[in-house]
Amino acid sequence: MSDVRRLPVGEEIEVTSTLDELAREGARRMIATALEAEVAEYVCSFTEEVDEQGHRLVVRNGRSKERRVTVGSGTVALGAPRVNDKRIDEQTGERKKFSSRILPAYARRSPKVGEVLPILYLRGLSTGDFRPALEGLLGQDAAGLSPSTISRLCRAWEAEHERFRTRQLGFSRYAYLFVDGVYVSVRLGEDDRLCLLVVIGVKEDGTKELLAVEDGYRESTESWAGVLRDLKSRGLNEPKLVIGDGALGIWAALRDVFPGARRQACWVHKIARVLDALPKRLQPRAKSMLHEIMEAPTRADARTALERLREEFDAKYPKAVAKLDKDWGALTAFYDFPAEHWRHLRTSNAIESSFATVKLRTRVTKGAGSKTAALAMAYKLLASAQERWRRFNGHQLVAELLDGAQFKDGVKVTEGETTTTDERVAA
Repeated sequence: MSDVRRLPVGEEIEVTSTLDELAREGARRMIATALEAEVAEYVCSFTEEVDEQGHRLVVRNGRSKERRVTVGSGTVALGAPRVNDKRIDEQTGERKKFSSRILPAYARRSPKVGEVLPILYLRGLSTGDFRPALEGLLGQDAAGLSPSTISRLCRAWEAEHERFRTRQLGFSRYAYLFVDGVYVSVRLGEDDRLCLLVVIGVKEDGTKELLAVEDGYRESTESWAGVLRDLKSRGLNEPKLVIGDGALGIWAALRDVFPGARRQACWVHKIARVLDALPKRLQPRAKSMLHEIMEAPTRADARTALERLREEFDAKYPKAVAKLDKDWGALTAFYDFPAEHWRHLRTSNAIESSFATVKLRTRVTKGAGSKTAALAMAYKLLASAQERWRRFNGHQLVAELLDGAQFKDGVKVTEGETTTTDERVAA
């Protein structure tokens, strides 16, 4: 039996308030210490640079005026140390300036707080409700979250998205494309859901890059073809493989715009559809067998595992097995690419995971919204998430693939070998 004494309501509130204050004070002290260390390191790195009188060119110069900055634990007052840097830039002829990486000039909130804003907007929160919604977490004096500030941010993100969608793409080569149509809840004042057509590319160094965030009508062929043609017109090369959830619109558009690209159907979506065609009592067993197929070490092993599933379920549930037969070529396309890349290629999780918090799972909030604003918010959310996207395993093989290297069952094919298999017919 627990002997923990429950505090009266008044004392609970006071303790909670004290914890919040301690958290904010701790954050303030840590940031202040980090700023001091940053300036000290900068000044010390130039101690040997002096003028004609022997005076150091880089010295401390007091502290700046305090400003309130909103971070994850609340709003804190910070007075950053200043630096007097008298060195001259030889190229521009201007004096050099110290710029803090921890607390940039004019910053009023941390990037993490900024990432919350597009998520709240996509969930239907109006600009006037941002401050009340965040006051409980960040304190009543949360900086930089007034309705006018949010409105300015929205306009800035719209302009940023417009620049993003017109930039040139011919400076990099892309081996893979992840594509998905994502439905989100926004304040459009109508019953239709906004469908975002998202494209993520994998560059030759193995890093992922956001390429497109556009609106489309129900993931139609015309909508997808428009997105792909636009990317192609801005310099996007034909990819080796395109990974998607199997929607017919993208595959039809792909044949029209990039006919040489292979297609890989998402196993996560396919497994869900197969299980939907089976009784719940059989789903655990079938799921285990489906994962065995997906994770088979070779295409032949995958076919063998498929036949085992067919023997067990085809007689009574032919529709379930037919779903695999229909897309077998697209489901097993990844075998013709490096084995190190398989864990990335078998699903469209690169997009799904980034949108997990904002996909349509809540009621649409009616109000005066716009598709332009919603697209900008979605773009900003993905642009922020992009910094955390994982680089491809075996990233050095991406360039080889782009240069024409062939793979069979995940292994690079040497001269004299062949990659021809009867399994590539439907690819």
